[in-house]
Amino acid sequence: MKLRINFLTTAIVCLASFACAQQDKLLTHFMYDKMSVNPGETGIDEGICATSIYRNQWDMVNGAPNSAILNIAANMNRFFPGGIGLSFYHDAIGFSRQNNLLLNYSYPISLGNVGTLGAGIGAGIISYSMNPNWIPPQTMNDNSLPGTDFSAMSLDLNFGLFLKGNNYYAGVSSTHLSESELLGSSTGVGQTTGYNTARHYYLMGGYKMKNIGPGNLDFNLMARTDLVKYSVDINTRYFIKKEGAEIGYAGLTYRTSDALGVLLGYNAFKNFTVGYSYDLTINQLSTISRGSHEMFVKYCYYLPIPPKTYSTHPRWLGN
Repeated sequence: MKLRINFLTTAIVCLASFACAQQDKLLTHFMYDKMSVNPGETGIDEGICATSIYRNQWDMVNGAPNSAILNIAANMNRFFPGGIGLSFYHDAIGFSRQNNLLLNYSYPISLGNVGTLGAGIGAGIISYSMNPNWIPPQTMNDNSLPGTDFSAMSLDLNFGLFLKGNNYYAGVSSTHLSESELLGSSTGVGQTTGYNTARHYYLMGGYKMKNIGPGNLDFNLMARTDLVKYSVDINTRYFIKKEGAEIGYAGLTYRTSDALGVLLGYNAFKNFTVGYSYDLTINQLSTISRGSHEMFVKYCYYLPIPPKTYSTHPRWLGN
């Protein structure tokens, strides 16, 4: 119990002050959340797709992160060049709450047989709030800790390049380009409660090998850093096929110095996929955490191909 309280206190103090290492979310299903960290991926695939992910990190650890993500993206090339998308992200850690809402746009550049390069930008808002309810030891209060509610909002900007080929993808991007400083009330000892959004940098890539046995095999990688800390996710999945179509997958994800995850997914019906992952904690929290759980849902709708129209010369209309 003491270890759990110490963890929570340390985490909240770091978030309440200007510690800004690895503010962005960590997901085992990162391969389904490219747009929120790389707007260049927006609408690069055909159709209109909605993706939702919920993560319960470090189960049984008080104040551990809980995250919810919703991404909606649409390929708009039928109407104008590019793709548009909306990303929403909610994160709760201890007393703190963070919300990000971004509108994304990507412009496609054809590279012939190499693939399509999407150059994208995301613009929106980031909000951060805290509702502290400290339980200090004995009867003494620490005036350096924020004792009042805190809430602030600011501009948030992302930029990314995303290359999509026939069987592969690669991307580089940066989030929180504005590095907003969100300030709140005084703590009572000349200090101000605040939150800095640190600029993060991402490198991602993936490759799919088709017809490996009765299915397909793919590999995915995402590396992220805020130039203070870094983490790398490495994933592989095997897709089972039936009558030429993928109907489900099973895979593994390894996150450096943090977790080893198992993923399972199933195409419940056409264009609708559900998934679940369980992460085995391998860091210092392994003795008190029961692991992390993640649930994933994705649905895509494809606009029907417009019928071809034929012109007929008026002279032949009567024949």
